[in-house]
Amino acid sequence: MSKLGNKQLRKNRVRAIVSGTTDRPRLSVFISNTHVSAQIIDDVSGKTLVSATSVGAKLTGTMSEKSALIGAELGKKAKKAKITRVVFDRNGRAYAGRLKALADAARNEGLEF
Repeated sequence: MSKLGNKQLRKNRVRAIVSGTTDRPRLSVFISNTHVSAQIIDDVSGKTLVSATSVGAKLTGTMSEKSALIGAELGKKAKKAKITRVVFDRNGRAYAGRLKALADAARNEGLEF
């Protein structure tokens, strides 16, 4: 198995359990080598409720700092959309570093997960 194949197995295992509902939508995170994207999704209706990304933004700093900024931005948008509780979808990634920075920033803005 390759690294990407192993990540896909972890992702599928998590997604088999984690699903967003109207009451508690799913917070999905994607982190590439240069950018961070996060969105809150209602899987029942198949719609993205809130999203934030570093693509096109003039963010500077390390990837952890970018992740924290995106997490804070997502938390503010979620609060404006009256979303307080979400289910966290790690997308097959380990909960450390960049992912932890994004999650902590979102929690500081009032999201519960």
